[in-house]
Amino acid sequence: MSALLDRSSAPRHLVAIEAVDARRLPAARKRLDAAQRRWLDTNGFDARPGSAILLADAHGKPARVLVGVDAAHPLAALAALPLSLPEGAYQLAVEGVALDPAQAALGWALGAYQFTRYRKAKRAPATLALDAATLAAVQPLVEATALVRDLVNTPTEDMGPEQLGEAIQHLGKQHKAKVRDWVGKELLKANFPTIHAVGRASHREPRLIELSWGKPEHPKLVIVGKGVCFDTGGLDLKPSDGMRWMKKDMGGAAHAIALAGLVMQAKLPLRLTLLVPAVENAVSGNALRPGEVVVTRAGHSVEIDNTDAEGRLVLCDALAYGAEQQPELMIDFATLTGAARVALGPDLPALFGNDDALADAALAAGKAVADPLWRLPLWRPYRKMLDSYLADFANAGPSRHAGAITAALYLERFVPDGLPWLHLDTYAWNDADRPGRPRGGEAMGLRAVFAMLEKRYRQS
Repeated sequence: MSALLDRSSAPRHLVAIEAVDARRLPAARKRLDAAQRRWLDTNGFDARPGSAILLADAHGKPARVLVGVDAAHPLAALAALPLSLPEGAYQLAVEGVALDPAQAALGWALGAYQFTRYRKAKRAPATLALDAATLAAVQPLVEATALVRDLVNTPTEDMGPEQLGEAIQHLGKQHKAKVRDWVGKELLKANFPTIHAVGRASHREPRLIELSWGKPEHPKLVIVGKGVCFDTGGLDLKPSDGMRWMKKDMGGAAHAIALAGLVMQAKLPLRLTLLVPAVENAVSGNALRPGEVVVTRAGHSVEIDNTDAEGRLVLCDALAYGAEQQPELMIDFATLTGAARVALGPDLPALFGNDDALADAALAAGKAVADPLWRLPLWRPYRKMLDSYLADFANAGPSRHAGAITAALYLERFVPDGLPWLHLDTYAWNDADRPGRPRGGEAMGLRAVFAMLEKRYRQS
């Protein structure tokens, strides 16, 4: 159900929502009648950010909404309203705090999201009427975010490697893109050994899915997403509390799929390749063992120090294959390390990059669209933490220090010198309900990277 509608097709009567703060509240009061002012006083409305009050007219019908906002955070301004206001059609008033209409509308739509695959929606959201241009700008971002949330929220039984492939097939049909995959032992024949090694223990065969789109004369972009549909930790088994939410370990793939969809929908002048290695990291008699050595697609021998550091293993073959296509830019998304969450908390994806200008552009884009990123360094002296006594290097090491950095340094070995590359270690999850950010799967860094790509490649 959509929470946004085109003003040209909206009902004649739209309830105005006026954004206010403490400084503008007196002016807002003057636009109200005596009964409405008394209602404000009775409820103690003081325009604090996040507060809201619905005012009725003389006949008891909704007449106006006052919502307390912080103008520095327009994305959050209206986010609590679609599921708290009565059903009906609303519009942002011209009076009051001036909010960026696109940001405010996006926040409204994100706050209206409900995951309904297994139960009915609690209620229909209130709708916000927009002009056609704003609606056209916002709706793709709303749909992309909902796609990430839906994919991550779906339990593994219904979102395994095959179903992740089906989601990419559906995206390919939407945009007339080519989709192919390598499944099970085909991965070995095609030289994707680490993807197969991680996924071979599951009864659901591992796969690598590739989507290709765009014109040959356009710059090449490769997007890679970690698709670990469930992560037991392998033989280095996670404890139960660490395994509870591992259906979300394909959150990187969800971001990559949604970003590819945004690129194609916007018809950016790019040759796009989307790569999703999709596996379950399971336990069985043929599970990958600690101490094994796997020779990757790139030819590096990797000692398996820890089977729970599996995300970097499936990504490394995909990155090597993507690099073979000689792109102008390569980006990967992954729910890769708990260390990134320890360092930055749940809201800030860790950004790594081998090109300062590119990383700066991503950070600036994130700030502009209220989708923040935080850069961490590729501190190469830490490569020694992944030293192996019998292989080129290991996938993990004995030290718990700088876990997000060492994971990124592992991936960097599969990116050729001179190829601009960004790596986002993202949580893809909200631990609790907040306005515009319901508990469960979440898009983090998606809008930032898309805004960067739009600015970099959009033709005038």
